[in-house]
Amino acid sequence: MVVGDIATGTEVLVIGAGPGGYVAAIRAAQQGLDTTLVEKDAYGGTCLNYGCIPSKALITSADLAHQAGHAEEMGIHADPVVDMSQLRDWKDGIVDQLTGGVEKLCKANGVNLIEGTARFKDENAVRIAHGGEGQGSETIEFEHCIIATGSRVIQIPGFDFANEQVWSSRDALAAETVPDDLVVVGGGYIGMELSTTFAKLGANVTVVEMLDDILPTYESDVARVVRKRAEVLGIDMHFGEGASGWREEDDGIMVTTETEDGEENEYYADKVLVAVGRSPVTDTMEIENAGVEPDERGFIEVDDFRRTEVDHIYAIGDIVEDTPMLAHVASQEGIVAAEHIAGEPVAFDSQAVPAAVFTDPEIGTVGMTEEEAEEAGFTPAVGEMPFQASGRALTTGHTEGFVRIVADEDSGFILGAQIVGPEASELVAELALAIEMGARLEDVAATIHTHPTLAEAVMEAAENALGQAIHTLNR
Repeated sequence: MVVGDIATGTEVLVIGAGPGGYVAAIRAAQQGLDTTLVEKDAYGGTCLNYGCIPSKALITSADLAHQAGHAEEMGIHADPVVDMSQLRDWKDGIVDQLTGGVEKLCKANGVNLIEGTARFKDENAVRIAHGGEGQGSETIEFEHCIIATGSRVIQIPGFDFANEQVWSSRDALAAETVPDDLVVVGGGYIGMELSTTFAKLGANVTVVEMLDDILPTYESDVARVVRKRAEVLGIDMHFGEGASGWREEDDGIMVTTETEDGEENEYYADKVLVAVGRSPVTDTMEIENAGVEPDERGFIEVDDFRRTEVDHIYAIGDIVEDTPMLAHVASQEGIVAAEHIAGEPVAFDSQAVPAAVFTDPEIGTVGMTEEEAEEAGFTPAVGEMPFQASGRALTTGHTEGFVRIVADEDSGFILGAQIVGPEASELVAELALAIEMGARLEDVAATIHTHPTLAEAVMEAAENALGQAIHTLNR
């Protein structure tokens, strides 16, 4: 018998070991289901290997170097030198530790691990092609399948990532050196996170954005705080320009942009980073053989249990239609899918999904904005607390931004929050919990917060919305 003839069965087959897939596999195994997890690249997926974790390691390093070199006001005088080789080793060590942990956790929970690329034969079986020539293949028959194949970076015409001068976000995170001049195409959250990071590492950064501002999915006053800080860092931003091409020069490259009116501009660089978004990966597994039809953009429609149109096939994470591409959303969807297969009474029905952007300063948001609350029929009560009035923020030297809470004026129920400032990614968790718990402004305002902390700004914003602020003027 040749390797290709081997066929095995499993109760739950999970395709993709990213933050959605491995969590789904572990939870399915914890429910007593025979579970097999297939991964073609690396355990942990994009998040652990090429996205969230390595980018945060790089951002932390850049922040530390920049702060040390700009702390004269605190009486600290230093001229830090960044060893990119050592920094990369440290970053890769974190990734290795986490991805190795994923593999160990899967095995410890009894998940069968298979390395290879899955392609559907029909709605009850996949063919797994193992990596490398001569490695063979095998067929896995399944009772249920959870697809968690994630997303890939979008490539734009004329900017092939195969060229070493053209970076994807993945290439940028693996950089061996800091370019002297970097052009970033795209002012979204990935573009701005990496723009500020490389600016702090010493690069001259130019951002070109087709729209008229950075961070278009966030409120203008939130984006304004980040834009002002980017300007202070020396980032040169150009709006209303789309990247149209590039060419090699004697000692670098020239990136060409074009406005809607046809005006062309050119920007010199060593590298150009294209960060214009991500698209779902649903075109590699012959999913049509299983009867699942992605839409024209590649997304898959699911119900509250993350079931596709084929009842025993589920889809989670970045490939799901109308769902934010966030690792924590994928993980929660994976838990829901696995528990639904096990017969548990679950559904994906989060009251609010928090999101964070690790720019300088950070952004943390959850739930509705004031405008969205009005559109939903609420009369919003809004409270704000600027970090300039926070004692703790002053002692950190980071006073840009604010905490804003949006609540229903009649009931006091908290509907949403927008935070831009130091540790916003951490602070937003309190308000995500408040929304999930159905907390009112009074609950947050009456909760004793530790002094001096940044979290006091959350309490103060709630008090401000109630017209009872002590440390700021009420709205």
